[in-house]
Amino acid sequence: MKGIRMGNSDLKDKVVVITGGAGTLGGALALHFAKQGAVLVILNRDQQKIDQKVASLHEYSPKSIGRVCDVLSQSALEETNKYILDKLGRIDVLINAAGGNIPGATQLPEQNVFDLDIPAIDGAIDLNLRGTLYPSLIFGKSMAKNGSGSIINISSMATYSSITRVMGYSIAKTGVNSFTQWMACELAQKYGDKVRVNAIAPGFFIGEQNKDLLLNPDGSLTPRSEKVINKTPMGRFGKIEELNGAVEFLCSNAASFITGVVLPIDGGFSAFSGV
Repeated sequence: MKGIRMGNSDLKDKVVVITGGAGTLGGALALHFAKQGAVLVILNRDQQKIDQKVASLHEYSPKSIGRVCDVLSQSALEETNKYILDKLGRIDVLINAAGGNIPGATQLPEQNVFDLDIPAIDGAIDLNLRGTLYPSLIFGKSMAKNGSGSIINISSMATYSSITRVMGYSIAKTGVNSFTQWMACELAQKYGDKVRVNAIAPGFFIGEQNKDLLLNPDGSLTPRSEKVINKTPMGRFGKIEELNGAVEFLCSNAASFITGVVLPIDGGFSAFSGV
Protein backbone atom coordinates (compact mmCIF):
# COMPACT_ATOMS: atom_id res chain seq x y z
CA MET A 1 0.00 0.00 0.00
CA LYS A 2 1.51 3.32 -1.05
CA GLY A 3 2.84 5.72 1.55
CA ILE A 4 2.69 3.33 4.49
CA ARG A 5 5.42 3.88 7.04
CA MET A 6 6.50 0.74 8.75
CA GLY A 7 9.11 1.59 11.34
CA ASN A 8 11.23 3.74 13.58
CA SER A 9 9.88 7.26 14.18
CA ASP A 10 13.50 8.48 14.45
CA LEU A 11 13.72 8.11 10.66
CA LYS A 12 10.25 9.29 9.71
CA ASP A 13 10.53 12.08 7.11
CA LYS A 14 14.32 12.24 7.46
CA VAL A 15 16.10 13.11 4.21
CA VAL A 16 18.57 10.29 3.53
CA VAL A 17 21.09 10.67 0.70
CA ILE A 18 22.69 7.44 -0.50
CA THR A 19 25.57 7.50 -2.97
CA GLY A 20 25.60 4.34 -5.05
CA GLY A 21 21.96 4.09 -4.00
CA ALA A 22 20.96 1.97 -6.98
CA GLY A 23 23.63 -0.65 -6.27
CA THR A 24 23.36 -3.82 -4.19
CA LEU A 25 24.40 -2.42 -0.82
CA GLY A 26 23.04 1.11 -1.27
CA GLY A 27 19.84 -0.21 -2.79
CA ALA A 28 19.14 -2.55 0.12
CA LEU A 29 19.71 0.27 2.60
CA ALA A 30 17.49 2.58 0.56
CA LEU A 31 14.59 0.14 0.66
CA HIS A 32 15.02 -0.39 4.40
CA PHE A 33 15.06 3.34 5.13
CA ALA A 34 12.06 3.93 2.86
CA LYS A 35 10.12 1.35 4.89
CA GLN A 36 10.94 3.38 8.02
CA GLY A 37 9.31 6.46 6.47
CA ALA A 38 12.46 8.28 5.38
CA VAL A 39 12.66 10.34 2.18
CA LEU A 40 15.41 8.87 0.00
CA VAL A 41 17.68 10.67 -2.44
CA ILE A 42 19.30 8.06 -4.69
CA LEU A 43 22.57 9.09 -6.32
CA ASN A 44 24.11 6.97 -9.05
CA ARG A 45 25.79 7.36 -12.43
CA ASP A 46 23.13 5.40 -14.34
CA GLN A 47 19.78 7.15 -14.90
CA GLN A 48 17.96 3.92 -15.78
CA LYS A 49 19.06 2.24 -12.55
CA ILE A 50 18.07 5.34 -10.59
CA ASP A 51 14.61 5.37 -12.13
CA GLN A 52 14.07 1.68 -11.36
CA LYS A 53 15.20 2.06 -7.75
CA VAL A 54 13.17 5.21 -7.09
CA ALA A 55 10.05 3.58 -8.56
CA SER A 56 10.49 0.64 -6.16
CA LEU A 57 10.80 3.03 -3.20
CA HIS A 58 7.65 4.99 -3.97
CA GLU A 59 5.44 2.25 -2.52
CA TYR A 60 6.81 3.18 0.91
CA SER A 61 8.21 6.68 0.40
CA PRO A 62 6.40 8.64 -2.33
CA LYS A 63 8.62 11.72 -1.95
CA SER A 64 11.85 9.83 -2.70
CA ILE A 65 13.86 11.13 -5.65
CA GLY A 66 16.98 10.28 -7.65
CA ARG A 67 19.71 12.14 -9.46
CA VAL A 68 22.68 11.29 -11.64
CA CYS A 69 25.81 12.32 -9.77
CA ASP A 70 29.50 11.45 -10.02
CA VAL A 71 30.91 11.24 -6.49
CA LEU A 72 34.33 12.22 -7.82
CA SER A 73 33.09 15.49 -9.34
CA GLN A 74 33.08 18.48 -7.00
CA SER A 75 30.85 20.50 -9.31
CA ALA A 76 28.33 17.66 -9.70
CA LEU A 77 28.20 17.17 -5.93
CA GLU A 78 27.73 20.88 -5.27
CA GLU A 79 24.96 21.10 -7.86
CA THR A 80 23.30 18.03 -6.35
CA ASN A 81 23.60 19.46 -2.84
CA LYS A 82 21.83 22.63 -3.97
CA TYR A 83 19.19 20.59 -5.80
CA ILE A 84 18.41 18.56 -2.67
CA LEU A 85 18.24 21.62 -0.42
CA ASP A 86 15.99 23.46 -2.87
CA LYS A 87 13.68 20.47 -3.24
CA LEU A 88 13.66 18.93 0.25
CA GLY A 89 15.04 21.65 2.51
CA ARG A 90 17.77 19.75 4.33
CA ILE A 91 19.96 16.64 4.48
CA ASP A 92 19.69 14.52 7.63
CA VAL A 93 21.70 11.41 6.70
CA LEU A 94 24.43 10.68 4.17
CA ILE A 95 25.34 7.06 3.45
CA ASN A 96 28.48 6.75 1.33
CA ALA A 97 27.68 3.44 -0.35
CA ALA A 98 29.40 4.14 -3.67
CA GLY A 99 32.48 1.95 -3.88
CA GLY A 100 33.84 -1.51 -4.58
CA ASN A 101 36.84 -2.92 -6.37
CA ILE A 102 37.57 -2.62 -10.08
CA PRO A 103 38.88 -5.43 -12.28
CA GLY A 104 42.39 -4.22 -13.07
CA ALA A 105 43.08 -3.51 -9.41
CA THR A 106 42.33 -7.07 -8.30
CA GLN A 107 45.18 -9.55 -8.66
CA LEU A 108 44.40 -12.65 -10.64
CA PRO A 109 45.59 -15.94 -9.06
CA GLU A 110 48.56 -16.13 -11.43
CA GLN A 111 49.61 -12.50 -10.85
CA ASN A 112 51.74 -10.84 -8.21
CA VAL A 113 51.46 -7.29 -6.97
CA PHE A 114 53.92 -5.97 -9.55
CA ASP A 115 51.60 -7.07 -12.35
CA LEU A 116 48.79 -4.78 -11.25
CA ASP A 117 47.75 -1.90 -13.48
CA ILE A 118 48.70 1.35 -11.71
CA PRO A 119 45.86 3.43 -13.23
CA ALA A 120 43.44 0.74 -12.03
CA ILE A 121 44.89 0.99 -8.51
CA ASP A 122 44.38 4.75 -8.71
CA GLY A 123 40.79 4.11 -9.79
CA ALA A 124 40.09 1.85 -6.83
CA ILE A 125 41.55 4.39 -4.40
CA ASP A 126 39.66 7.26 -6.03
CA LEU A 127 36.30 5.48 -5.96
CA ASN A 128 36.52 4.16 -2.42
CA LEU A 129 38.42 6.93 -0.62
CA ARG A 130 37.84 10.13 -2.57
CA GLY A 131 34.33 8.88 -3.39
CA THR A 132 33.67 8.96 0.36
CA LEU A 133 35.68 12.08 1.16
CA TYR A 134 34.14 14.44 -1.40
CA PRO A 135 30.43 13.76 -0.66
CA SER A 136 31.16 13.96 3.08
CA LEU A 137 32.72 17.40 2.70
CA ILE A 138 30.00 18.82 0.45
CA PHE A 139 26.85 17.27 1.95
CA GLY A 140 28.41 17.31 5.42
CA LYS A 141 28.80 21.08 5.20
CA SER A 142 25.03 21.41 4.81
CA MET A 143 24.49 19.17 7.84
CA ALA A 144 26.98 21.17 9.88
CA LYS A 145 25.27 24.45 8.99
CA ASN A 146 21.96 22.91 10.03
CA GLY A 147 23.46 21.72 13.34
CA SER A 148 22.55 18.05 12.95
CA GLY A 149 23.14 15.06 10.74
CA SER A 150 24.65 11.61 10.49
CA ILE A 151 27.24 10.41 7.99
CA ILE A 152 27.75 6.68 7.53
CA ASN A 153 30.82 5.45 5.66
CA ILE A 154 31.49 1.94 4.39
CA SER A 155 34.71 0.33 5.57
CA SER A 156 35.79 -3.31 5.08
CA MET A 157 37.35 -6.37 6.68
CA ALA A 158 40.30 -5.57 4.40
CA THR A 159 41.29 -2.86 6.91
CA TYR A 160 41.72 -5.21 9.90
CA SER A 161 44.42 -7.43 8.43
CA SER A 162 45.84 -8.18 5.02
CA ILE A 163 43.40 -9.78 2.58
CA THR A 164 45.20 -10.97 -0.52
CA ARG A 165 44.63 -9.71 -4.07
CA VAL A 166 42.87 -6.40 -3.20
CA MET A 167 45.68 -4.01 -2.31
CA GLY A 168 44.23 -0.77 -3.71
CA TYR A 169 40.81 -1.44 -2.20
CA SER A 170 42.41 -2.23 1.18
CA ILE A 171 44.44 0.98 1.16
CA ALA A 172 41.38 3.05 0.28
CA LYS A 173 39.15 1.51 2.95
CA THR A 174 41.87 1.97 5.59
CA GLY A 175 41.84 5.63 4.62
CA VAL A 176 38.05 5.65 5.10
CA ASN A 177 38.57 4.46 8.70
CA SER A 178 41.00 7.28 9.42
CA PHE A 179 38.75 9.83 7.73
CA THR A 180 35.73 8.62 9.72
CA GLN A 181 37.52 9.19 13.02
CA TRP A 182 39.03 12.49 11.95
CA MET A 183 35.77 13.92 10.58
CA ALA A 184 33.82 12.75 13.62
CA CYS A 185 36.11 14.66 15.96
CA GLU A 186 36.24 17.75 13.76
CA LEU A 187 32.47 18.06 13.40
CA ALA A 188 31.70 17.32 17.06
CA GLN A 189 34.19 19.90 18.32
CA LYS A 190 33.16 22.66 15.91
CA TYR A 191 29.50 22.00 15.18
CA GLY A 192 28.17 20.19 18.24
CA ASP A 193 27.18 16.75 19.40
CA LYS A 194 24.31 16.31 16.94
CA VAL A 195 26.58 16.05 13.89
CA ARG A 196 28.02 12.54 13.88
CA VAL A 197 30.20 10.39 11.60
CA ASN A 198 30.49 6.62 11.85
CA ALA A 199 31.24 3.65 9.61
CA ILE A 200 30.33 0.01 9.23
CA ALA A 201 32.83 -2.66 8.23
CA PRO A 202 30.93 -5.43 6.45
CA GLY A 203 32.32 -8.93 6.51
CA PHE A 204 31.82 -11.14 3.49
CA PHE A 205 28.63 -10.74 1.50
CA ILE A 206 28.22 -12.15 -2.00
CA GLY A 207 27.35 -9.49 -4.57
CA GLU A 208 27.91 -8.80 -8.25
CA GLN A 209 31.40 -7.39 -7.70
CA ASN A 210 32.87 -10.31 -5.74
CA LYS A 211 30.75 -13.22 -6.98
CA ASP A 212 33.47 -14.58 -9.26
CA LEU A 213 36.01 -14.49 -6.42
CA LEU A 214 33.78 -16.37 -3.99
CA LEU A 215 31.66 -18.73 -6.10
CA ASN A 216 32.43 -21.17 -8.91
CA PRO A 217 30.14 -21.12 -11.97
CA ASP A 218 28.17 -24.02 -10.45
CA GLY A 219 27.60 -22.07 -7.22
CA SER A 220 30.08 -24.04 -5.11
CA LEU A 221 32.66 -22.33 -2.92
CA THR A 222 36.00 -21.31 -4.37
CA PRO A 223 39.17 -22.02 -2.34
CA ARG A 224 39.14 -18.33 -1.35
CA SER A 225 35.59 -18.47 0.01
CA GLU A 226 36.34 -21.69 1.89
CA LYS A 227 39.07 -19.75 3.74
CA VAL A 228 36.56 -17.01 4.51
CA ILE A 229 34.01 -19.44 5.93
CA ASN A 230 36.68 -21.20 7.99
CA LYS A 231 37.60 -17.88 9.64
CA THR A 232 33.99 -16.83 10.23
CA PRO A 233 32.73 -18.31 13.53
CA MET A 234 29.13 -18.11 12.31
CA GLY A 235 30.14 -20.33 9.39
CA ARG A 236 28.38 -18.49 6.58
CA PHE A 237 28.35 -15.41 4.39
CA GLY A 238 26.29 -12.42 5.46
CA LYS A 239 22.98 -11.48 3.91
CA ILE A 240 22.91 -7.93 2.57
CA GLU A 241 19.85 -7.05 4.66
CA GLU A 242 21.83 -7.88 7.81
CA LEU A 243 23.57 -4.51 7.40
CA ASN A 244 20.31 -2.58 7.69
CA GLY A 245 19.82 -2.67 11.45
CA ALA A 246 23.31 -1.48 12.29
CA VAL A 247 23.12 1.46 9.88
CA GLU A 248 19.66 2.39 11.14
CA PHE A 249 20.93 2.27 14.74
CA LEU A 250 23.93 4.51 13.97
CA CYS A 251 21.61 7.08 12.36
CA SER A 252 19.05 7.00 15.15
CA ASN A 253 18.66 8.83 18.46
CA ALA A 254 19.66 5.58 20.19
CA ALA A 255 23.23 6.25 18.98
CA SER A 256 23.28 9.92 20.03
CA PHE A 257 26.56 9.51 21.97
CA ILE A 258 28.31 7.42 19.28
CA THR A 259 30.65 9.05 16.80
CA GLY A 260 33.93 8.04 15.18
CA VAL A 261 33.36 4.28 15.42
CA VAL A 262 33.88 1.61 12.77
CA LEU A 263 31.41 -1.19 13.52
CA PRO A 264 32.21 -4.68 12.19
CA ILE A 265 29.25 -6.64 10.82
CA ASP A 266 31.09 -9.82 10.04
CA GLY A 267 29.83 -12.93 11.81
CA GLY A 268 32.88 -12.81 14.09
CA PHE A 269 35.49 -12.74 11.29
CA SER A 270 37.50 -9.87 12.79
CA ALA A 271 37.43 -11.40 16.28
CA PHE A 272 38.60 -14.90 15.35
CA SER A 273 42.27 -15.90 15.22
CA GLY A 274 41.43 -19.03 13.27
CA VAL A 275 42.49 -21.25 16.18
